[in-house]
Amino acid sequence: MKLTFRQLQYAIAAARYGSLTAAADALHISQPSISVAITQIEEYFGRALFVRQRGSGIALTAFGQAALAKAREVLSNVEALEALADEDAAPHGEFVLGCFEDLAPYCVPPILARLARKFPAINVIVREEGFDNIGRHLDEGVADLAISYDLGLSTSIVRVVLCELAPQALLPADHPLVAQAAVTLADLARYNVILTDQAQSWQHILELFYLRGVRPLRATRTGSFELQRGMIANGFGVGIAYSRPFSDYSYDGKPLVRRAIADPLPLQRILLARNEKSMQTAAHRAFIDEAKSWFEEVWAPPAKAAA
Repeated sequence: MKLTFRQLQYAIAAARYGSLTAAADALHISQPSISVAITQIEEYFGRALFVRQRGSGIALTAFGQAALAKAREVLSNVEALEALADEDAAPHGEFVLGCFEDLAPYCVPPILARLARKFPAINVIVREEGFDNIGRHLDEGVADLAISYDLGLSTSIVRVVLCELAPQALLPADHPLVAQAAVTLADLARYNVILTDQAQSWQHILELFYLRGVRPLRATRTGSFELQRGMIANGFGVGIAYSRPFSDYSYDGKPLVRRAIADPLPLQRILLARNEKSMQTAAHRAFIDEAKSWFEEVWAPPAKAAA
């Protein structure tokens, strides 16, 4: 072979971490070793794998996406071949999990803990991301699996539904609407609606209002789910959320109240997603099983897998 497995491994690591330095640290090698391997691959093909972005790491070119997708397939096949030597060996290896940033703190640590108890030789690299990056990284092969809502994903993504959630209203504890067992979007629209300024997220919430023919009196965007919760708890407005933390308190200890929304609205799905072109490994399947079990036991019974 004119290309070596090591060169391919180094280039894949660079794509996973988005930085030569981070990839080198993860592999416990020098940064020039990563750089040389990438240069050798690029010289062999006569085309660039990455675009170097000053101050913001590296990004795959279109050719790099295609080339590293093939490289991952080659290395996965080698791992499968090696596994034939011991068919009873436990799942092992490393992969990248993308997770929507609002979900990650609640579901990823317990799922990884369960996985580690059963399969300690599996290493999962977790990337907390917004909807736009999750979809892009699955398409590019930078992430192997992802846990996210069904937003911003392309048609090439295989979706396994982990659970389905109805939107809920978030209210400060002393809000007048707390007296109601359920609220309508028209009720909420009379107040300042606090949104999270995440791609796909704030647009989706506003579309729920538009479905019912109402528009919020005022809408304010915040940078994160926890800031949204904190602003609501401190009386700056109301909100709508699918994520359901186990604690109904903001970071500063103020209580939040959740109320059902009476309007008929579509459910939102939490998915385990992967690119249909990517090869599934035993480590992937082990993680998927643990994720499905956790959601079934803790959040809600899962729906059927959707292709």
